[in-house]
Amino acid sequence: MNKLIKFIKDAKVELDKVIFPTKVQVRQAFVAVVLVVTVISIFLALVDMLMSAIVSSTL
Repeated sequence: MNKLIKFIKDAKVELDKVIFPTKVQVRQAFVAVVLVVTVISIFLALVDMLMSAIVSSTL
């Protein structure tokens, strides 16, 4: 039983060390992820269209 109590106390001490992001930080990270995903998606779509045009013209 002592091991369980010690584990719970140690877990609480470790959780007190955690720094949670603020709402602004979460929002900024969300916007950054959406922008990066959008840019990469557009790039891959353009590469796909280019490759499709090349393959279509050679066949």
